[in-house]
Amino acid sequence: MSFSRRTLLKSAAAAVPLAAAPSLSTLPAPATTVREPASIGRLAEKIQAAMAKYAVPGVGLGVWYRGREYVRGFGVTSVDTGETVSADTVFRIGSTSKTFTGTALMRLVEHGRIDLDRPARAYLPDFRTADKSVSDRVTVRQLLKHSAGWQGDYFLDTGDGDDALARYVAGMTAIPQLTPLGQVFSYNNAALGVAGRIIEVVTGKPYEVATRELVVDPLGLDHSRFFRSELGGFSVAASHNIVDGKPVVEPSFDRVPRGLNSVGGLISSARDQLRYARYHLGHRGFPQVLSDRGRLSMQAHPGPGGTLFVELDGVGITWMLRPTLEGPKVVQHGGDWSGQHSGFLFVPKRDFAITLLTNSESGPLLVAELFADDWALKEFAGLHNLPAVPRPLPARKLAEYEGTYIAQQIGFDGKPESLGLDVAAQNGELVASVQGQVAFRFPFYRRDYVLALEPDGTNSHVRASFVRGATGQVNWLRYGGRLFRHHPLGTTKPGLRAANLRHRVL
Repeated sequence: MSFSRRTLLKSAAAAVPLAAAPSLSTLPAPATTVREPASIGRLAEKIQAAMAKYAVPGVGLGVWYRGREYVRGFGVTSVDTGETVSADTVFRIGSTSKTFTGTALMRLVEHGRIDLDRPARAYLPDFRTADKSVSDRVTVRQLLKHSAGWQGDYFLDTGDGDDALARYVAGMTAIPQLTPLGQVFSYNNAALGVAGRIIEVVTGKPYEVATRELVVDPLGLDHSRFFRSELGGFSVAASHNIVDGKPVVEPSFDRVPRGLNSVGGLISSARDQLRYARYHLGHRGFPQVLSDRGRLSMQAHPGPGGTLFVELDGVGITWMLRPTLEGPKVVQHGGDWSGQHSGFLFVPKRDFAITLLTNSESGPLLVAELFADDWALKEFAGLHNLPAVPRPLPARKLAEYEGTYIAQQIGFDGKPESLGLDVAAQNGELVASVQGQVAFRFPFYRRDYVLALEPDGTNSHVRASFVRGATGQVNWLRYGGRLFRHHPLGTTKPGLRAANLRHRVL
């Protein structure tokens, strides 16, 4: 769910017929056959219809509902081999990996080896970003709450050695500060890289080794690994691009620089992801890698709020905390890499969890139907998103939002790349275009909050927001959690080096 996905991942025109794999038995196995709830059947039908609509070859699904597990696969791991997806098929889970980083770090907090409110430099004395005053003061907690305020999309490839993460963090000296420290939510991949490096320094072990020892192995996640070289004997979901509306295996999507593993490198299965969700729901029978107090603290005390496709109260310790109309909070993440897109959420007060893994560039369209829309929450937990009824605004009110919005990232090669959106008022709403082509329509549903509709006005289930500065001016568009800097009409815009928009992690 990178900030560019709606400009890249349009609905595939051609439907691909994909048969669902047989349902796997639930865990633990019941003594007698238990009829599957109708809600699970409706979910399976919805997934199969969306797979055909969006050309998604394979899906792994895990659901915890009414005290039972439902885990299964749909479709195929690869259109080339036709191998059936199972609940143990592994996919790259992208940024849900950040919550493993958060859980590992919290274990070290409980062992007295890390203090969340100490500066990151207490553990990394040489840490620097472009704003020295911020890199001197930013705390471990602010890293985990996405409130550090510097540019977050930093994807420098520092090789595959054990020093990859150290080199990645050392290269952050040029990352610019966008917003004041601790005041604004903006999705920050780079900050979680710093958190991963703190784990390395405190444990004296590579991030992947430390995180397996602290979280993955104790929880019995037997199909969760960081390196493709560890996947021998596993069923592995191939990454697919969409070409002429059809999925095509794309091996080049498989590489993730090792320096990004703490940000989004874990490879896992639907069964393992549901087991992980159940642990964070507080179910007994699992090794208690954290105290209940520590586990619950990850889901509490959110930092600054905003939008990341859905509205957020803010971020706890790496978990996105999402409000509902009825009140119970949703604890959520999800992740994206080229050809591998997933969703993950649970609702503690409803004892409900769902995880979904896909193997296609069009996967975000399916993920959005279940994790940005409130269909699954309504069906299984009786909850709804906060209302968002579009209302037209007069041209004079829309004028302050018009202009060009530019987001930047640092690519694999260390060079800056940009994406620009031209935003103009039209018929009571905003229209956002990329290089002259309409990408979204932005009708407002409350001050500074918009729905991100498709160009034809259909609902994409995505919300975005504008961020104002100290004097009340519109400074940013926040889409996908990323900040696009506002250049009002009539002002000079910087030159753009077009981004390689496929390679992003969320």
